[in-house]
Amino acid sequence: MVDPYVLGWIICAVLSLVALRNFAFARKNRCHSSETDATRRAENVTTAAGECRSSSRDGDVDVIIVGAGVAGSALAHTLGKDGRRVLVIERDLSEQDRIVGELLQPGGYLKLIELGLEDCVEKIDAQLVFGYALFKDGKHTRLSYPLEKFHSDVAGRSFHNGRFIQRMREKAASLSNVRLEQGTVTSLLEEKGVIKGVHYKTKDSQELSACAPLTVVCDGCFSNLRRSLCNPKVDVPSHFVGLILESCELPYANHGHVILGDPSPVLFYRISSSEIRCLVDVPGQKVPSISNGEMTNYLKTVVAPQIPPELHDSFVAAVDKGNIRTMPNRSMPAAPYPTPGALLMGDAFNMRHPLTGGGMTVALSDIVVLRNLLRPLRDLNDAPGLCKYLESFYTLRKPVASTINTLAGALYKVFCASPDPARKEMRQACFDYLSLGGLFSEGPVSLLSGLNPRPLSLVLHFFAVAIYGVGRLLLPFPSPKRMWIGVRLISSASGIILPIIKAEGVRQMFFPATVPAYYRNPPAQ
Repeated sequence: MVDPYVLGWIICAVLSLVALRNFAFARKNRCHSSETDATRRAENVTTAAGECRSSSRDGDVDVIIVGAGVAGSALAHTLGKDGRRVLVIERDLSEQDRIVGELLQPGGYLKLIELGLEDCVEKIDAQLVFGYALFKDGKHTRLSYPLEKFHSDVAGRSFHNGRFIQRMREKAASLSNVRLEQGTVTSLLEEKGVIKGVHYKTKDSQELSACAPLTVVCDGCFSNLRRSLCNPKVDVPSHFVGLILESCELPYANHGHVILGDPSPVLFYRISSSEIRCLVDVPGQKVPSISNGEMTNYLKTVVAPQIPPELHDSFVAAVDKGNIRTMPNRSMPAAPYPTPGALLMGDAFNMRHPLTGGGMTVALSDIVVLRNLLRPLRDLNDAPGLCKYLESFYTLRKPVASTINTLAGALYKVFCASPDPARKEMRQACFDYLSLGGLFSEGPVSLLSGLNPRPLSLVLHFFAVAIYGVGRLLLPFPSPKRMWIGVRLISSASGIILPIIKAEGVRQMFFPATVPAYYRNPPAQ
């Protein structure tokens, strides 16, 4: 029989060993938790294995934003100002050199003010833009933005796209609850039909995952994630060929210049105090080769003879300099799949021909709409409820987005040269209609500038141009041939604008108040 005193000593010894082990384990955990802030948060945000361990209410990220372009940077700053904890993952945080995204319309500048980001166009040598000048067959006309009702600072802005985006990123990163990280998002992290976050690879090739209640994908026109969230129908009607002109002046200072050339338009606008951007539109999905000299020959023999005399020599000098770049012009109507835990924005979601420079205006307007929808919500963790609520986003954005999208697509088709007599008449009627001035130019330019986001106004002006063209054909004396061209002109105009309206959604575009999601209330908190 074991002595009770010996048994007591054995029990005490075992308990002491257990206590010492627990103490050591707790100390080890405390030491581990005193490591860097990023490591301490790894259980809720990232794991090397690429698996989200938790997306609980006390996680440290509310919103993940994929992409830090115009849309991503502006959204990060906006949500950060509202107290959201934001992680932005961008493939390359260095300053980019692009040939598009260089013109911000006055409507877009007003949205920039609304978001508190107007100082992002300062200190980047941005140029004021007060309207457009149109050139056709040796004639020209000036179209001014209707800015009389606005503060003197309200105007368009043109700039180097990379400088503008860097200012936006700096503004977002200045907030303590916004973190920008360089990495490439490889896929969305999905669990039972709900997007929980993203898988991504850091710049040092470490594979991680990040989790948040809401993931916003705005990784641009070349998005590799959009197919998970929408039904993309991308059209490439043309390419822009970009040049920089130096040591010359535009015929109309502080105006964008549009040359209605053959086969398609050529654009000029100042992007700094010493540089003028030239964008030559080349129709089709292929462009002449730069490497074998086809592009140089095309620009000199086809385009140069149509350039205004004030810009001709500088244009040829820019071609000879050889810094020629190309960019596909993409068009894609918004066709999202409402997906719990995720949202598409920017060019990843919706694109239009960049002829009218409306892309940034649409993106900034969308951010204002999304901000206003999210503001009443303290908690974003109810993914199904949030998804249903955010369906209203797709309706509320329509007035601005559909107006700019439809105008961009329709105007590009009208401005392109065509051997069809009806299309020729439509193109000439458009130039003459805008040259009338007053309401005839002010209305279309207010639509173009984003100052009048009314789809019905756009349709009325578009068909007014067509009717004006028919009137020119029938006066002073109609002939059977002219009457037939007039009928075909109306038919051609309908064939241009109606498919675009159908793609945008007739009900959402003209009757948004009849869409049930228009009245959707925030989920209960």
